[in-house]
Amino acid sequence: MADRTSATPLLALDAVAFDTETTSLDPRAARIVEIGAVRLTSGRLNEAETLRKLVNPQIPIPPVSTGVHGIDDEKVRNAPGFAEVWPAVSDFIGGSVIVGHSIGYDLAILAKETERAGISFSRPRTLDVRLLAQIVEPSLGGYSLDSLAAWLGVEVADRHSALGDAVTAARIFVALVPKLREGNIRTLAEAEAACTSLTTALEEQHRAGWSEPVLAPSRADSERVLARLDSYPYRHRVKELMSSPPLFISNDTSVEEALKTMADTRVSSLFVAPPGKKPDAGPFPGVESGIVTERDILRAIRKNAAGALAQPVGNIASRPLTSVPAEAFVYRAIGRMDRLRIRHLGVVDDSGFVAGALTARDLLRLRARDAVTLGDEIDEADDVHELGQAWSTLPAVARGLLDEGIEARDVSAIVSRELGALTRRAGQIAERRMREAGKGDPPVPYALLVLGSAGRGESLLAMDQDNALIFERGDPDGPEDRWFAELGTHVADILHEVGVPYCTGGVMAKNAQWRGSAALWRERVKDWVNRSNPEDLLAVDIFFDFRAVHGKGALAGSLWREAYQFAKGQPAFAKLLAEASSNFEPPLGWFGIRTEKGRADLKHGGLFVIVSVARVLAIFHGIAEHSTKARIESVRALGLGSERDLNAMIEAQRVILGAILDQQLADIAAGRPPSNKVEIKRLSGDDQSRLKNALASIRYANETLRDLLAVRPM
Repeated sequence: MADRTSATPLLALDAVAFDTETTSLDPRAARIVEIGAVRLTSGRLNEAETLRKLVNPQIPIPPVSTGVHGIDDEKVRNAPGFAEVWPAVSDFIGGSVIVGHSIGYDLAILAKETERAGISFSRPRTLDVRLLAQIVEPSLGGYSLDSLAAWLGVEVADRHSALGDAVTAARIFVALVPKLREGNIRTLAEAEAACTSLTTALEEQHRAGWSEPVLAPSRADSERVLARLDSYPYRHRVKELMSSPPLFISNDTSVEEALKTMADTRVSSLFVAPPGKKPDAGPFPGVESGIVTERDILRAIRKNAAGALAQPVGNIASRPLTSVPAEAFVYRAIGRMDRLRIRHLGVVDDSGFVAGALTARDLLRLRARDAVTLGDEIDEADDVHELGQAWSTLPAVARGLLDEGIEARDVSAIVSRELGALTRRAGQIAERRMREAGKGDPPVPYALLVLGSAGRGESLLAMDQDNALIFERGDPDGPEDRWFAELGTHVADILHEVGVPYCTGGVMAKNAQWRGSAALWRERVKDWVNRSNPEDLLAVDIFFDFRAVHGKGALAGSLWREAYQFAKGQPAFAKLLAEASSNFEPPLGWFGIRTEKGRADLKHGGLFVIVSVARVLAIFHGIAEHSTKARIESVRALGLGSERDLNAMIEAQRVILGAILDQQLADIAAGRPPSNKVEIKRLSGDDQSRLKNALASIRYANETLRDLLAVRPM
């Protein structure tokens, strides 16, 4: 897919490496004698897709130029002119980003040639490997194509031919991507922004008559595609549409009886219990269940009209059941149905048991087919390149939803769900890597967890990794633990490459303190509750936000319930957790919102205290809810605290989330790494007023927390 957004990771970029050979080095007079290009697909060089065209320049080729590229008048005598060649070149480039070495020269040449031919030239987005190398290594002795190839250990291909130099430039780009990532330059827009900061190099090229090699990033038209999408699939969850309870029949029920049951109950499909199990013995896991539909029965009758109705339904049922989680947003179900070309899905709960059914009829009113493929693109990505491509569309989805008026709290829930899906797919790819390395399958059942904001459903776009692992059994540093340590390392590396950086606090399953057996996790929770030093509990609080995204969900569910039950009513533990936000002070001054360099950190100066208060109260009162809003609403339902104060916290979270998310999207489009710091002057007067009121309303949140911790849990 060439048409991607500014948020596309460089490792997943669809691009065309491009080069020209010309009659001279003066872009005002030079004519093209050869064009070469090679495709980069999802950030990988595809040498099977190349373009090489000789061009008759319509003027004599100077001997000095022939001495460089070997092309003389005789070689191009029967070659077509530029106007004849350009359509094929333009089609090859399509909507791709162009990558090249000193690409500003080639752009200037193209602009002149198209002008002479009376052809309209629309400048593509471009990246210059010469400039990218200067960003990575400012003190390098030289930045010629040969120098860069030698520095990076890249093979030079057919030097001074257009195609050979294009291939070499492509290889250099691929080699630069991990080095750029080390410098926190991950996306197309970030690379563009970094290049435009090299003012001295750009001025030199401008004086030479070259075109600008890279333009400052701006929001591309492709990023507005989703601005008017149907938002229903992003606001509603599968559980709201599914039919429940699920209707099961036994594996040996006849097809005729199944058809009669469908007619009597007016449904178009039935679930099939695992072999040997009676329908009323459920609930059944989705992976062990099957489904039979009206179409399955019609196909069976067509295949064997005489005996179809008498055979057991297990003969024609589809297994294993294709399903989606009940908590998933509806767009995930649409994407899965579209990709698999099916009309029926099972719906499973957090433990993987069948909870209901969803059909295409339930989704007929939902029209956002193109936009909702994000989820399934993540699920089907085969490697980090495809995963990065899928992940890059998330900012465009978020921008489209905000533009349609969907509140940021719902958008952040979608971001969280897709971060969970990304982590799950990273876990699956990590398992495959383990098998390919001869390490085999997981030694025991396990669950991969996301923690913190991802677990709460409140992720924004300035994210890093917070993940953990729980496995059924195994001692620390035992064979099971060592296997999962390696798996966790793969997961962290995959997420980091795709664009979710390593957690600076080390909250990742690759680290021993964030993985362990179910028994070890229970001991950890007990140990935390009995600690007396707040410094011993750094990062512990985000554990209580966890959610399983891959593996055996029942392991996580049991630990979740036990952790809340054990911590319930433990005032010393709750007060230690509360210490983390005790010094909170909103960024408010006499004249409005205080800023540093024009920005206010609304996470540390706003969201942090709301999330912390809600979490501590949920733990203390045994409220097993994930989201901040649900936790506060549950506290309110218990009749605790001031309803006005609690409502103010819910509203403040909404306002602050909206301000941060909008700023992050603007930063991503401009090639700036997203953060939680908001440029206050960007906000309208009304928005500034709302934000100021929101911050003022939570000024005394810690006092509210202390008061509510004095009330014993019910």
